[in-house]
Amino acid sequence: MNREVFIGIELGSTRIKSVAVDFCGNVLAKGVSEWENRLTDGEWTYTESDIKQGIARSFAALKRDYAHNCGEKLVSASAMGISAMMHGYLAVDEHGKMLSKFLTWRNTVTGSEAEELTRLFRFNVPERWSVAHLYRMIKKRAKHLDNLYKVTTLAGWVHYLLTGKHVVGVCEASGIFPVDGFTYDAEKARIFDDLIIRSGYSFKTTEIFPRISEAGVFAGTLTEEGAELLDPTGEFKAGVPLCAPEGDAATGMVAA
Repeated sequence: MNREVFIGIELGSTRIKSVAVDFCGNVLAKGVSEWENRLTDGEWTYTESDIKQGIARSFAALKRDYAHNCGEKLVSASAMGISAMMHGYLAVDEHGKMLSKFLTWRNTVTGSEAEELTRLFRFNVPERWSVAHLYRMIKKRAKHLDNLYKVTTLAGWVHYLLTGKHVVGVCEASGIFPVDGFTYDAEKARIFDDLIIRSGYSFKTTEIFPRISEAGVFAGTLTEEGAELLDPTGEFKAGVPLCAPEGDAATGMVAA
């Protein structure tokens, strides 16, 4: 495999799409896996197996299409990137294990929390933002908060599964918590930290959310575990550099 190949994987609401392009952006191959969210206990979610198996199916379809179109196996890439539906809530422990079900953008259960944060921050906080979901969990004293290490998004978690790094791009971060440049807004973080402390928890805003990375900056390398998740056959190799994961707002507009 001598040509330069760049791979993008997007986890949309109804399809997981994988695409391979060359340096000029010409499409070399694509793969699609369809999926559907489910309503569980009044909340819209995809299970861990939905996510992992869906990625593997999409990537397998990409490999088949690449072999058909290019006459060789897809075994590596020059770079990769992940995109997924924005916002929502995905809580993990220090080993990256999901502590509660992933809450998608469709969940509108944080009305009072979003209103309270909007008033305190003097900044609009939509119901679907991660911080609104986290505040709801804090007020509920959700059991999983006892082992909480990070609150991330679907794109952020998939990036972690592939690289072992908790990092997101700035557009993705802006649906997690208000940002100021390429950092979480310090004044609003102080306000939210006060809420956390008064609720009896010790984690901090700037520690609980993923690190923000600028576009074009190295954000991790595909690990052996990540390569196995993408391609259980073992043909696709580890070592591919990844950019920071982003939400589907920008990628959707580019595709459109």
